[in-house]
Amino acid sequence: MKSHHKFNTHPDFDVYEESINSLDTNADPRIVLHHRTSESISTSGKHLGIFSGSFNPLTIAHIKLVEEARQQYQLDEILLLLAKSNVDKDVYGLPLAGRILILKDYAVSHPYISIGVSSHGRYIDKVSALKTIYPPQTDFSFIVGYDTLVRIFDPKYYKNLHKELQHLFSQCRFIAANREEADINAIQQFLSQTSLQIYRQHIDYVLLPDDYAEISSTDVRRRIEEGEPISHLVPPIVAEFLS
Repeated sequence: MKSHHKFNTHPDFDVYEESINSLDTNADPRIVLHHRTSESISTSGKHLGIFSGSFNPLTIAHIKLVEEARQQYQLDEILLLLAKSNVDKDVYGLPLAGRILILKDYAVSHPYISIGVSSHGRYIDKVSALKTIYPPQTDFSFIVGYDTLVRIFDPKYYKNLHKELQHLFSQCRFIAANREEADINAIQQFLSQTSLQIYRQHIDYVLLPDDYAEISSTDVRRRIEEGEPISHLVPPIVAEFLS
């Protein structure tokens, strides 16, 4: 994706880059909040929804998923979480500092949304870091798409698959959404595997309309490179930044 001068000239860009650089991927997991809603969780027993993604860039599908999950599962706060170190992906496309700028501008008019960056990519590491920020007994639910859900159960990420998965699911839940390539039935069929059935009770579902489920950041980036319109696929603040 092409460089955008609007990021580099923004007064907060260098501040965010410095903060990101300070996150040590070899130290204990840490999350820095760059925007915390005034309605943030401050007492025990509340429900935090964490949407950990690349947001490269933020799309209307991301927003629809957040809105549906928040309403359906009565989430008290939503944390949009970027990661300095992703398990599967290198950082490419929009700079992380630029993504923070976009997410923060979007969150300003949505008082239930906070924005953060994690030093680590694994979910269990994110939970560890979140526990240092949020009150005791905060319920954590990660909002994910089908493709991400499948990766959670990939043995290549673990030394002891089921021991580590049981530890993860004892700390949090997952809210899984359909994607273009997989509907809710496909998700349930995937989880019906004998070795995975013990985790089904920790996974909830959100059904996105087809016209949202087919939207991807990859397609948005392609459209930008080829000079095609993106205003119907991203929030106005994203279109403005990337114009």
